[in-house]
Amino acid sequence: MKNKLLYNSILLLFGVIIIAASCKKLDEAPKSFITPENFYTTQSQVEASFAASMNYLWDYWGGYGYGQGNFINDDQYYGGDLVIEHNFGSDLWNAHYAAILNLNAAIGAMKKGNLANTTTPDVVDQLMAEARFLRGYNYFMLVRMFGDLPLITEDAQDPVNAKITRSPVADVYKLIVDDFTEAANKLPATREATEQGRPTSGTAKGLLAKAYVTMATAPLNDASNYQKAADYAKQVMDEGVYSLVHDIHDVFTTATKYGPEMMWSYNSNYEDINTDPEIYRPGALGGWGDISVQPEWEQKYPASPRKDAYLLTEIDGVPYQQWSDEQRPFIKKFMYDTQDDFDNYSSVMNMPILRYADVLLIYAEAANMANGGPTQAAVDAVNQIIDRANGYVDNPQHPRLTTSMSKEAFDAAVIEERNQELCFEFDRWFDLVRKRMLKEKSIPSIQQNFSDADYLFPIPDNDIQLNPALTQNPGY
Repeated sequence: MKNKLLYNSILLLFGVIIIAASCKKLDEAPKSFITPENFYTTQSQVEASFAASMNYLWDYWGGYGYGQGNFINDDQYYGGDLVIEHNFGSDLWNAHYAAILNLNAAIGAMKKGNLANTTTPDVVDQLMAEARFLRGYNYFMLVRMFGDLPLITEDAQDPVNAKITRSPVADVYKLIVDDFTEAANKLPATREATEQGRPTSGTAKGLLAKAYVTMATAPLNDASNYQKAADYAKQVMDEGVYSLVHDIHDVFTTATKYGPEMMWSYNSNYEDINTDPEIYRPGALGGWGDISVQPEWEQKYPASPRKDAYLLTEIDGVPYQQWSDEQRPFIKKFMYDTQDDFDNYSSVMNMPILRYADVLLIYAEAANMANGGPTQAAVDAVNQIIDRANGYVDNPQHPRLTTSMSKEAFDAAVIEERNQELCFEFDRWFDLVRKRMLKEKSIPSIQQNFSDADYLFPIPDNDIQLNPALTQNPGY
């Protein structure tokens, strides 16, 4: 069952530590009292911390289950205005740090040998790799939203009283790379059917590639990381575990929610459902119209089978401009639940975190930049996605890329391909940020609201009030 409690972010972070520290002051310590130091003694208890950490992020009506509003200021979602207020994104800050707290407790227990009497060393190694993978993912999301971060690990000593400060972005990425690397080396290449949805070594390599290509761009701008990104993406490609779904209309069906293209996702089932699918449908189809598409963005999207598969622009031949209300396009890629599920408000769609298409695009971008121009392998990678988008026929509106393109033109084309292929998957905002093109891609009516401060979310006010050692991001 999902945890529905809402906590103060600092209490989320440090509540268990405070409780444990308080108990040490008691004259008597009941043997039945559970603390982080003595709870994690079995494999199932450690795995419970993994489930708990993901529940903070993927919650019915919470986290990324209904988190599109945190990214509404990109150029894809309808309703953004580039007016980013105090505490914007604080729900995700709270969720990610709550997840990190769970994971750090499990990591600390494993490092102390708490599982030695119940679990084999090989299993402990794999559990540690998965815990660190999940922690690396949480920090990867946080650092791209908030910049410098309070860097809390399993070794943190009483961070509340210590008034921990924000660590530089480069230090956060060092931990992310270390955690993902451990996972890439220790996680299995594939999972049994009973473990579907859990990360693999390929997932870790894919996210390593994504971290490195981000480090190659803003704010770190270390171009040496392009080659590292290309290398890790190429490893995933060469291993052959993952591949594109052939038919663009099948990419987001429930039949393909665990592969071959979906490398890792937020998982839903009938015991743990996704947010009601009505949020994605217009009123004309019985939906609530909560989440829809910026018309200016849709109008630039080339006509193709992919556009039909990913966007809802007409109903029974009537274009959205002529609908009686909600005269804007909607997101079709998350409307592949059955009609029965829709009627029962019980979506079991998975939300992608990493798809193989993303890895191909990371490789194309990184290889081009590392080599000073598009290689044949980079061109082949992105053209796999273009071919599928076009239904494997030539499309003058969306032509294939070639090695004759300049480095700059190819890079722009790959980023645009990311824009079209990965739309509404919590990816576009991060591309706009790392490529520093938020103002350029915003619709003209809101460009006057842009400032460089928009590239970071504000640190939540509560955290700064409870810990004055935390500084606020510029512009807030």
